[in-house]
Amino acid sequence: MPAPDLPRYHVTLTLDGRPAAHGWWQSRATADLKYRAWIGERGSIPGARITLVDETTGAELSSWP
Repeated sequence: MPAPDLPRYHVTLTLDGRPAAHGWWQSRATADLKYRAWIGERGSIPGARITLVDETTGAELSSWP
């Protein structure tokens, strides 16, 4: 049986530089939606930083703030 596809896109919430929440998605469109939702839901927390990374290439695709 083949291994399932590993999620490619990783969204991370850090608070004052420490990881607080993570999410992984195979679909870029879904990851983008989650990234924007996290900004709305968690972006006002003091010290929050939210990033979207392509785990295949290691590239940071988006970050807030």
